[in-house]
Amino acid sequence: MSWLLLALAIVTEVMGTIALKFSHGFTEPKASAVVVIAYIASFAFLGLSLKGIDLSIAYAIWAGVGTALIAIAGMTFFDEAMTTLKLVSITLIVAGVVGLNLASRATGA
Repeated sequence: MSWLLLALAIVTEVMGTIALKFSHGFTEPKASAVVVIAYIASFAFLGLSLKGIDLSIAYAIWAGVGTALIAIAGMTFFDEAMTTLKLVSITLIVAGVVGLNLASRATGA
């Protein structure tokens, strides 16, 4: 259940960040409301996920996967430049998250 909650935390964080783009500096009320609601939900889900996942792992996955997904969304939906350096950097973020998860399993921490 903790992993499902972490996945929901990531999804709602990504939704909130995309809504932030559409809020135009919080001048669009509907998009601004989505930002606030999605971020509150994201932190709530993240907090609940910590009941079963170590803080270092949960936060690294939440931040890393969220960052990678937002970078991909920017390139896919907002016509941001897709460069080799960006793709390599996203790969490194994902590799770091996987490495942390594997390290925690190997040590039992």
